Amino acid sequence: MKNFALIGAAGFIAPRHMKAIKETGNNLVAALDKHDNVGILDSYFPNADFFTEFERFDRHLDKLKRKDDKIDYISICSPNYLHDSHIRYALRYGADAICEKPLVLNPWNLDALAEIEKETGKKVYTILQLRLHPSIIALREKIKNGPKDKIYDVDLTYITSRGNWYHSSWKGDVSKSGGVATNIGIHFFDMLIWIFGDVKENKVNQLTDETASGFLELSQARVNWRLSIDYNQIPHEIRSQGKRTFRSLMMEGEQIEFSDGFTDLHTKSYEGILKGQGFGIMETRPSIELAKAIRAEI
Repeated sequence: MKNFALIGAAGFIAPRHMKAIKETGNNLVAALDKHDNVGILDSYFPNADFFTEFERFDRHLDKLKRKDDKIDYISICSPNYLHDSHIRYALRYGADAICEKPLVLNPWNLDALAEIEKETGKKVYTILQLRLHPSIIALREKIKNGPKDKIYDVDLTYITSRGNWYHSSWKGDVSKSGGVATNIGIHFFDMLIWIFGDVKENKVNQLTDETASGFLELSQARVNWRLSIDYNQIPHEIRSQGKRTFRSLMMEGEQIEFSDGFTDLHTKSYEGILKGQGFGIMETRPSIELAKAIRAEI
């Protein structure tokens, strides 16, 4: 059984990490968040120590290390702009880091993290769960086994509506979240590059606080993409069903269905990481470079 700590315990994505830690048979020892609405801990690890101040969290982890009861992994679910700082803390503490996407906002931060990996001998892992989705794996195999010179026409649309709160939170601040293309798009860009190859051309058609769209030429695909948090952009037939999210991936006019099957992907990610087979720093670079290039159009 491995010991885990969690930074960012009150966030939206944190329960998926708690669930993954529990389902892989490990223990969450300590959690940190400046907000104290963390009752979800009772559902997974009621005995975990919780802190709202980093200094006390750090002191507690240091005390555990001195008692030879150190933390093996630190999971990071903090706001995007704090990821690299919290990763550095985990490595220098002597733990491997498991960080939500985007791993960092700027590509050059990856180089610094790679240096600290070498200095400490610890590893940085990230969550790229779409690479573990059965439909996405099947699509990648289809492309790999198909004609090497074929260029596919692809359309990606992802609309996940957000209320007014979004713009008042760190997510609405481009300097903290990276904007819509990074905050809700980074794993889709990673997926596209993973399936269809390197970026050859990147054209941004629209970039606002709520919507981003553009065109990508990849090694084996021409991709028209659109990302938005604007509820009004969701197709009427979807809204009429009371749904607030719409995702569509079309290839050569055919719908690739991947709406379901997300519930256990964080657990699958953790299973791979615990076997030493997780996604590391270098796997994240192409999508982070692309998101940065898109953001430069602001």
